[in-house]
Amino acid sequence: MRGRSLHRMPAVSDRLAAVLPGTAEPTNRRLILVGLLIMLLLGITQAGWFTAALADDGEGARGTLRVDGDPIAEVEITAVDEGGAEVASTSSDDSGSWELELPGPGTYDIVLDPATLPEELDFEEGESPTDTIEVGEGQTETVLFRLEVEETVVAGTLSRLPQNLLNGVKFGLIVAMTAIGLSLIFGTTRLINFSHGELVSFGAIVAWFLNVAGIHIVPAALLAMLAGAALGGALDHGLWRPLRRRKTGIIQLLVITVGLAFLIRNVLLFAYGGSTRSYAGFAVQESLTFGPFRITPRDLIVLLLSFVVLVLVGLAISRTRIGKAMRAVSDDSNLAETSGIDVQRVILLVWVAGAGLTALGGVFLGLVEGVNYFMGFRLLLLIFAGVILGGLGTAYGAMVGSLVVGIITEVSTIWFSPDIQEMWALLVLIVILLFRPQGILGFRERVG
Repeated sequence: MRGRSLHRMPAVSDRLAAVLPGTAEPTNRRLILVGLLIMLLLGITQAGWFTAALADDGEGARGTLRVDGDPIAEVEITAVDEGGAEVASTSSDDSGSWELELPGPGTYDIVLDPATLPEELDFEEGESPTDTIEVGEGQTETVLFRLEVEETVVAGTLSRLPQNLLNGVKFGLIVAMTAIGLSLIFGTTRLINFSHGELVSFGAIVAWFLNVAGIHIVPAALLAMLAGAALGGALDHGLWRPLRRRKTGIIQLLVITVGLAFLIRNVLLFAYGGSTRSYAGFAVQESLTFGPFRITPRDLIVLLLSFVVLVLVGLAISRTRIGKAMRAVSDDSNLAETSGIDVQRVILLVWVAGAGLTALGGVFLGLVEGVNYFMGFRLLLLIFAGVILGGLGTAYGAMVGSLVVGIITEVSTIWFSPDIQEMWALLVLIVILLFRPQGILGFRERVG
């Protein structure tokens, strides 16, 4: 009728938007769909590239021989087929790595010759010099021989405690370097970054390429740290800042970080390959003995430098203007902005500093354990454990939590298999959070 206002029935999408939070903005819905699509495509791509990388070399077996982080070189390893014929033989290189090319799919016995082991080494209790593997078409199987210093077997498990504590502190300091960036990024942006581990791999691989090109590891590590810082700054400026301006939801951002992790990991796999390599000149070193402690010069330098870097970071956060600004933004970004702090600039600096530290931590981890494109992803769970255990959003908490995680993972190997060493760190995390949900150095937050 003329003059009567016409009321349109609300569309289904409008009614859903009124009921479901976060569906009112088409941009957010598109971001979710794009993020899921990226995850699906990159997951398929990752599987295809990884299989292709292994299949290019045909069938084979590979592994790495290490004791307390020290590579074992010139150990003879052979492959025997089901008929008892020797089909392949090789020796471990300076990084402790070895690889056998097998004639085809089938069952093989991979045999380590005990006579070629150094005199002080022996197999762990219950371990055998022979491992039987099933190799499928185009597959390369990984074989693990567990070795230990013979003296520790005679002396008993308690005598291994000082050495494992030292290894735990060394590992914990490296985890702490990588965890600080994740903690600061979460504190200032509330972003749970599942691509953080790829920055570890990125730093280690950049340093490796520079090192094999003839650059000494020290300037190579510094350049890798700068490259990591540049990548972090580029990610914030080109990706995360526009998403913050669009007020993208936390869940959508989380999905994007997962997709970004797949992307970076596959780029590193494509550029670097799937092998584990060592930096030139740092593969084999004789250990130094200090009472009950044994450590190589390389690992000693890594331990000391990690400690110095963490001390400098702590001083920068507590004493400098930019450090105080970071803490202010982490506490309350709105209040910090009304106080005259350029919040976006602070967040950019957090990304630059955090990514640079993470890349440097990747170089240190590569020095200790070897360089691999997958190393950051394997470390990611322990990084999160350190951050949560210490207290989300606190740099000092990330340091303390990471040290606890590192010590627990190494000390647990005295009584339990190294295959489950991460499990004990996560178990302790759960127990502590039951009694102190905010973490060791975190603060209680009032909800509601």
